[in-house]
Amino acid sequence: MGRVEDRVTAEELEDWDPGTSALPALGIKQGPREQAGTGPLSQKCWEPEPDAPSQSGPALWFRGRAHTQALAGGSSLQQLDPENTGFIGADTFAGLVHSHELPLDPAKLDMLVALAQSNEQGQVCYQELVDLISSKRSSSFKRAIANGQRALPRDGLLDEPGLGVYKRFVRYVAYEILPCEVDRRWYFYRHRSCPPPVFMASVTLAQIIVFLCYGARLNKWVLQTYHPEYMKSPLVYHPGHRARAWRFLTYMFMHVGLEQLGFNALLQLMIGVPLEMVHGLLRISLLYLAGVLAGSLTVSITDMRAPVVGGSGGVYALCSAHLANVVMNWAGMRCPYKLLRMVLALVCMSSEVGRAVWLRFSPPLPASGPQPSFMAHLAGAVVGVSMGLTILRSYEERLRDQCGWWVVLLAYGTFLLFAVFWNVFAYDLLGAHIPPPP
Repeated sequence: MGRVEDRVTAEELEDWDPGTSALPALGIKQGPREQAGTGPLSQKCWEPEPDAPSQSGPALWFRGRAHTQALAGGSSLQQLDPENTGFIGADTFAGLVHSHELPLDPAKLDMLVALAQSNEQGQVCYQELVDLISSKRSSSFKRAIANGQRALPRDGLLDEPGLGVYKRFVRYVAYEILPCEVDRRWYFYRHRSCPPPVFMASVTLAQIIVFLCYGARLNKWVLQTYHPEYMKSPLVYHPGHRARAWRFLTYMFMHVGLEQLGFNALLQLMIGVPLEMVHGLLRISLLYLAGVLAGSLTVSITDMRAPVVGGSGGVYALCSAHLANVVMNWAGMRCPYKLLRMVLALVCMSSEVGRAVWLRFSPPLPASGPQPSFMAHLAGAVVGVSMGLTILRSYEERLRDQCGWWVVLLAYGTFLLFAVFWNVFAYDLLGAHIPPPP
């Protein structure tokens, strides 16, 4: 019996041009009968028809002609797809996989067969096979699996024994973040430790280093904003320095005191790192920085005299996005004690906002100027519920294919444009009294 030794790698598939060349062939170890041309299938590839017209859609895009060197009983692979449609029946495909022992991951094979049996004609599309082997999924692929007639195995990942410490952590992350068993299994089997979730860890480490440096320099570890030298930092956002645009982002490295830094660092590591492991660096960094930028711009509009410090805008964007995702997919979430954890998270976040309001309007000590605003917390929460929820609900799907993503992006871009004009013209037009910058 022929057995596949070499798989088609993701790099080979990315370099493959379906319009000009054939798919890289699967390597087959041939036995004596195969070498004689009388054994099972030993090699196959799909090539475009030379006279085929240009057509759209994945099924027609990969319409091709099947070739084989040897097949049991003298039949050809052409019989599997006699009309050259690029489809193979689900039963035929399953039999072909089992007879030749193709080394597909069990989870991938289950998904592909479920996808095929959800098709009205019960067929496997060649493009979907390529996407599965290369660990790429489309929204139609995901929906077909979710609505397939053949259910995936009932045993969840929690039932899998013999896992190491790291794989147990990956399984925990899957159940913490993803609401669907199909997505959890997909993430668990395709997860790789490289690249690690470096963004949230790097931001947290940088915040701790900056806080320790200023704490040692000022000899003050709580209520640092009351020190006259603190606001002279080039990182703090101050309305008198709003022309220095970098301050709208760099204020996230400065904190009022040890309690604010501890709260933000804890949430960034507990929520931000798992989110980054599942959804990737680009999406989570975009969400975090969008919350940070929205926080400082909202303060510049609604609390024009107040400075801003702390990474609460980004932290609240992450937390609110995750909590909203849990609520929207409550029945599918399998994280333990989810109701208790949600209540505790809301209590902690509310207490942090209350503390920021108290420091803004009723400071415990006299200060030379207004204390940092709390509006960044609320702006981050709004960004998380809108932009963040859209990102988290599009796991393994391209954001540019989601209509809701473009709506959210347009709304955020409109807000940024308005905030820029506000900071350029409104302060002078309204005659806002701004305390002199330090």
